[in-house]
Order: sequence, then structure tokens, then C-alpha cells
Amino acid sequence: MATLGNPKNTIEVLQKYGFNFQKKFGQNFLIDTRILEGIIDAAQITKDDFVLEIGPGIGTMTQYLCESAREVVAVEIDKNLIPILADTLSAYDNVEVINEDILKVDIKALAEERNHGKPIKVVANLPYYITTPIIMGLFESHVPIDSITIMVQKEVADRMQEGPGSKEYGALSLAVQYYANPKIVLNVPPSCFMPQPKVGSAVIRLERHAQPPVQVENEQLMFQLIRASFNQRRKTLANGLNNFQGLHLDKETIQKCIEELGVPATIRGEALSLEQFAKLSNIVGKYL
Repeated sequence: MATLGNPKNTIEVLQKYGFNFQKKFGQNFLIDTRILEGIIDAAQITKDDFVLEIGPGIGTMTQYLCESAREVVAVEIDKNLIPILADTLSAYDNVEVINEDILKVDIKALAEERNHGKPIKVVANLPYYITTPIIMGLFESHVPIDSITIMVQKEVADRMQEGPGSKEYGALSLAVQYYANPKIVLNVPPSCFMPQPKVGSAVIRLERHAQPPVQVENEQLMFQLIRASFNQRRKTLANGLNNFQGLHLDKETIQKCIEELGVPATIRGEALSLEQFAKLSNIVGKYL
């Protein structure tokens, strides 16, 4: 039975092992059963599922996942947590803990081996400093993923859902929306964690698109254009692309591409939709 959602039990485990929180790993452990149950519900975990958990901590959410899924692999970077996880997960025979940096794990091979290449579900309470690299790494490596249900900083979750024109809208919004349908399912106050973070959090579910919502001939080029457009938000789209050294196009050709897109020459990148970036990428591709 899952017991670690209770703050008293969490404190007992931490004291038993003399555990000290590592600021460099952004460790904040959940201590709210309602939120834990909400994450499992949002992730739609069933007994048929193979689940990858990133950053299990002391195993609080891992216990819930083990009770709901067929199999769980939890990847934890902090070696000091490994003996604690061996203890807190000892009652479950459907879990394996890997002591590794998630960015160095071959998740595609893991999915092939453990789930016969079928889409996996990813669940995580992510450290704020590494949220974007992990999400983009999962999507860009084309790992077979059904959904990613993650706890992140509230403003990052908001950013993933934003559309053109908002000051929160950016490269992350476009990348997430290209690969998945983002939906915030829970807002989580600092009081639900130990230790309490300084900012609010949110649980967001990213349901993988069967097919991307836009047709683009060169995915890599589109993301280069997106990054170039948002690197200097205050500049026009033309100036942003002109300053991007990897494009190798002169100013006149860039201007021509923007005109062909059918938008004003003075437009900023933050005003373009995902569909427009895809179209722009296809136009630019013809001149490369």
C-alpha cells in the first residue's frame, strides 16, 4: 500500500536515512495524497501500461504508479536515494530503479525492450531547471510515447499552452504544441511539497499527436527558425532571421520569404502561429 503521501511517513524515512536535500537536483518531494491520486488519474495509468518515471525521489509517486501500472522503471540521478528507494519500494515486484541522468538514458531502447516498441507513458515531478531539456529530449528523439504527465513550475505549464501574441508564448509553446496536446490538469501550491518551493506548480498532461498538426518538410529547419525568431523577441522576424548565422541567406531573400508568407515585413516572430512557422519553413527550404 502507498504510504509516502503522508508527511509523517515521509519525515520518518528521511530521518531514518539521514537524508539531506540536494539543491543542485531541485529536490521537492510531494506530501499530498489528493495531488498524487490526481496525477495517476490524469496520466490514465492502467494495468496494461509500462511507465517511465523521471526523478522518483524517495518513491512517493512510484508507489502509486506500481499499484496502477503493469511495470514501472524509475530513473533517479541522486545515488543517495537508491538505498531509500530499495526500502520504500521493497513491497513491489513490478519496478526497477536506474541510477542515471535521464538525459543519458536510451529511452527508445528501453521502450523497445520493456514494451515491445509500443508507446509508453511518462510521469514525472521535474526539477524546474531541467524541465525543457527533458521534455524536448523525449519528443525530439522520437521515443514512442503515448503521453507525458508532469509536475512543473506553474509559469512553465502556462507557457506550454499559450498561443500567438502572449508574452508567455515562445519556442517551448510551439515545440510542445507541435508534438502534443497540452492540458493543465491540476494547480499545486507550495504547501504540497517538502521542502516548500518558492513558486506554485502545475500538473500538465501532454498527449502525443498521432500526426503533427502541421505539414512541414524539414522539422529541424522549422525549429531553427522558431528559435531564431524568439532569441531576440523585441526584434522583427526579418531581423531575427537575419541575425541567425546558421541560415546562410541574405537579407533580400529573407524579406522575400516573409512576403511570400503573406505577413507584414515588420511582424515579430511572437505573432506567428505554428501553422505559419511551418509554412515559412517550407518557403525558406526552397532557397537553401
